[in-house]
Amino acid sequence: MVATVRLDDILQNKLNTLAKTLNKKKSDVIREAIEHYAKSVEKSKKNRILKAVEKTKNADKDEYENFEGTLSDGL
Repeated sequence: MVATVRLDDILQNKLNTLAKTLNKKKSDVIREAIEHYAKSVEKSKKNRILKAVEKTKNADKDEYENFEGTLSDGL
C-alpha cells in the first residue's frame, strides 16, 4: 500500500533529522513510528483492562465479605 502524508515544516524537519541520524529512509522511520505507536496503544489498553479486572475482583471480594458478615451475624 502506498500512503501519502502531509507534514508541516516542523514535522518534515524532524523526519529529515531522524532519518539522517538513524541512517534510514524516511519511509522506514514512519513505519517504525507507526509500529511503536501501535504497541504503545495496545499496552495502554491492556493496562486499562487489567486495572478494570482488579477493580472488579476487589469489588467482588468486598461483596463476598459483606455477605459472609451478614451470615455470621446470625440473621
